[in-house]
Amino acid sequence: MFIKLLIIFTLVPVLELYVLIEAGRQIGAGPTIAMIFFTGIAGAYLARRQGFNLLNKIQQDLNEGRVPADKILDGAIILAGGLLLLTPGFCTDLFGFLLLTPVTRVIFKGWLQKWLEKKIQRGEIHIGRF
Repeated sequence: MFIKLLIIFTLVPVLELYVLIEAGRQIGAGPTIAMIFFTGIAGAYLARRQGFNLLNKIQQDLNEGRVPADKILDGAIILAGGLLLLTPGFCTDLFGFLLLTPVTRVIFKGWLQKWLEKKIQRGEIHIGRF
């Protein structure tokens, strides 16, 4: 796990720097910086809006006596997408927008559900009950 995190935390910033330098070279520093600010603001707005909508749906499910497990996964994905959009860079912004777009979020949610199910079956995740 340490090696995977080390690779992610070194390769992603190098890739982001390369893309930012190339974007600055192609369109100029001003437009590149403006695009970074715009995606950060747009990402914060989208994540906040979708997050509040999701909280309302979770509250409604709880009031009706249903467990909102599906919506909790959506919330985790929305949070991750919002954090990626707040991170400066075009690659993380693209991935963040993919996580916030409902159509592509379904794909990521399916992958996350399968990954969690495998972890639970292997006994790597334990679910405690009160």
